[in-house]
Amino acid sequence: MTTVFNDQGKSVPCTVIEVGPCVVTQIKTVENDGYRAIQLAYDEKKEKHTSRAMMGHLKKAKTTPKRKIIELKGFVKDWKPGDVITVDYFNDDTWLDVSGITKGKGFQGVVKRHGFGGVNDASHGQHNRNRHPGSLGASSFPSRVMKGMRMAGQTGGKKVKQINLRVVKIIPEDNLLLLKGSVPGSKGTYLIIEK
Repeated sequence: MTTVFNDQGKSVPCTVIEVGPCVVTQIKTVENDGYRAIQLAYDEKKEKHTSRAMMGHLKKAKTTPKRKIIELKGFVKDWKPGDVITVDYFNDDTWLDVSGITKGKGFQGVVKRHGFGGVNDASHGQHNRNRHPGSLGASSFPSRVMKGMRMAGQTGGKKVKQINLRVVKIIPEDNLLLLKGSVPGSKGTYLIIEK
């Protein structure tokens, strides 16, 4: 993240995202595939790390091997295979949605995962219970732990969408997009930006 100053002189926290150039590799239609979608490829890759099937698929779009290929359903604008989409596509927009995979934090306890307070006081003879979950359920009925009980477990590494992020600045010569606020994932994560 970085900060930029707006017209009033206030500091605005921003995330800098490299957008494109993305190459249109395939257009899916209702007649051929049963639904309408567009397939985009991004980030250069060496030819020796690409399968022959993928090389044949990308040669139809007259493009070099790419690292990331995604499909966006219900795309309304008419594109052709081989067209290049850059950051200029977002010029007239002021609000965007960004989705990506969050940072994985591994197996975490209930205090970090759900914000439990723990036992706090070490009173009534309790020993080493400060960050434990406490009681999990009732006794004779229902005689089990109910579904949905908040417990320790895997945290992060899930797909999250941040909606309505304001566009602060667009730098077309470097394909950079500055959005106010944070986006999911760590540095170098692939993101999907939607209008």
